[in-house]
Amino acid sequence: MANDKPVTLAAIAGAHGVTGEVRLKLFGEGVVALKRYRAFNDSALTLKKLKDDGKGGAIARFEEVTDRTAAEKLRGTVLTVPRAEMPALEEGEYYHADLLGLPAVSDEGEALGTVIAVENFGAGDVLEIERAEKDEKGRAQRFMVPMTQAAVPEWDGEKLVVAAAFAQQD
Repeated sequence: MANDKPVTLAAIAGAHGVTGEVRLKLFGEGVVALKRYRAFNDSALTLKKLKDDGKGGAIARFEEVTDRTAAEKLRGTVLTVPRAEMPALEEGEYYHADLLGLPAVSDEGEALGTVIAVENFGAGDVLEIERAEKDEKGRAQRFMVPMTQAAVPEWDGEKLVVAAAFAQQD
């Protein structure tokens, strides 16, 4: 498994106040999960202070950002850490970053395509898979599969296996 690829944990939404603090949009499990890291983006940003904003996001101060102008320039910047720094997982757990880019094959051995997104609309994760072949108009063909034992009986760092019954969606 590629443990060196960066994993995005948050994005800077804009400046907060005049002293260089920034507002964060969180993609992980909240402020507590983000607090375990001190450096982001290959140590380009060093976390000095972090607090919950009470609205599902956070307010952060980085040592390298000392005023509002510098904070405003960071709008849209994603905060990443190397995958190897993420906590170990239990059996059956996964990070979305581990699934993205995996080739998908059916349980009958047919190549299906590549995992391009992991979505969650409230009832669990759903994988979006783009087929290798295009349709007759040259457009990418995609299908979605629930990330359940029935639909995805196995996966590892090399491939994701999709039950044939779920792979026939067009």
